Amino acid sequence: MSARLNRQRGVTLVELMVVIVILGLLSTIVVINVLPATDQAAVQKARSDISQLQAAIAQYRLDIQRLPTQEYGLRALEEMPQGLRRANRYRPGGYVAKVPLDPWDNPYIYVVPGEFGEYDILSYGRDGRPGGEGPDADIGSWDL
Repeated sequence: MSARLNRQRGVTLVELMVVIVILGLLSTIVVINVLPATDQAAVQKARSDISQLQAAIAQYRLDIQRLPTQEYGLRALEEMPQGLRRANRYRPGGYVAKVPLDPWDNPYIYVVPGEFGEYDILSYGRDGRPGGEGPDADIGSWDL
């Protein structure tokens, strides 16, 4: 009878391997479902940031009656450019508290005149290089 009790108390190697395989399958399923959602959230955040920067540029343009220069870029939205002709019309505190970085910690790119409009604001996506597909694709003000 004692041999039977000893056999029932222990976990066999086969049972342990089955548990490890099940945990591996579950973690694979979670990774497959979570990673694309993370990429989609980053792309959506970039689009939202670009939209907010466009609104700030529109307000800047109404006040100053011109777009920020290529030289000063998006910094003109958070601090008054030196030598601004209509400096008295610049909004106290700027147009944004701080120009955000894109979700991949790269600065947004401001181009004036733009290729797709009067100006373009863009992020090169996850890879930080022009072009690409999926989360590596460029995200720009012309896409909104």
